[in-house]
Amino acid sequence: MDRKSFTWKDGTWFEGNEPMLGPMSHAWWMASSVFDGARSFGRLAPDLDRHCARLVKSGKAFGMTAPINVEEIIALAWKGIEKFPQDAELYVRPMMYFEDGFVAPNTESTKFIITVFDAPMPEWYGVTAMVSSFRRPTPEAAPTNAKASCLYPNVARALMEARQNGYGTAVVLDAMGNVAEFATNNLFMVRNGLVQTPAPNGAFLSGLTRHRIIELLRGDGQEVEETTLTLSDLAAADEVFLTGNYSKVQPVVQVAETHYQIGPFATRARELYFEFAEKEGRKKI
Repeated sequence: MDRKSFTWKDGTWFEGNEPMLGPMSHAWWMASSVFDGARSFGRLAPDLDRHCARLVKSGKAFGMTAPINVEEIIALAWKGIEKFPQDAELYVRPMMYFEDGFVAPNTESTKFIITVFDAPMPEWYGVTAMVSSFRRPTPEAAPTNAKASCLYPNVARALMEARQNGYGTAVVLDAMGNVAEFATNNLFMVRNGLVQTPAPNGAFLSGLTRHRIIELLRGDGQEVEETTLTLSDLAAADEVFLTGNYSKVQPVVQVAETHYQIGPFATRARELYFEFAEKEGRKKI
């Protein structure tokens, strides 16, 4: 990936794609790593504290012994952000992984790294999606309560399938056949003025941007319902949009054979988010 980046490991900052794992590293062959992703733009980093806290929570769910605390991760994130120009648009990715073990990891071998790299914010555009043939796993089958790297090959399969069929992303169902989310984003729909989103059921990561948008919309006087949604519900929606850390809020203009207009709810959700980012996203001294 040809992007300007800086990575911190064991007290040292490295520039560029410096190798961090060896062929005997547990994470290399067992995908035993967790990560999180925050955003910085114009020296704003909204919800950076929540992202760093979730990394530690994901590690705990994975059985890791965190070698660093949340406050230290936040401080390192800001040091990485400040290595770039003031107007840079960045992705901030702290990670933890197991270094040692044979199949079962040595939990005391947990390592921490953080990478900050150039990642321009996507433009406001209309997203298209198919319905994926792949489904989200249950908590009994995979560590769905963590932002774990081992979950993402299934995400990649859904994305590749969508792009091979001419779509930008995919709606992914849970094991029961209900709507879970988009491949890499949480899903919202609007019907008769009511904003609805799938209720967390352990099949998908209830994203931090999802939580923030729900809080902001409710604070703006809009009712938001977390509920079970089906493909039939989605086909009957007046408006659909997605949320996620990478692109924040984007309107969806097509799911399978159903087309939608870019509507006022997605537009307002995006406005509210960037108003919040401007107000609350600056570095806390």
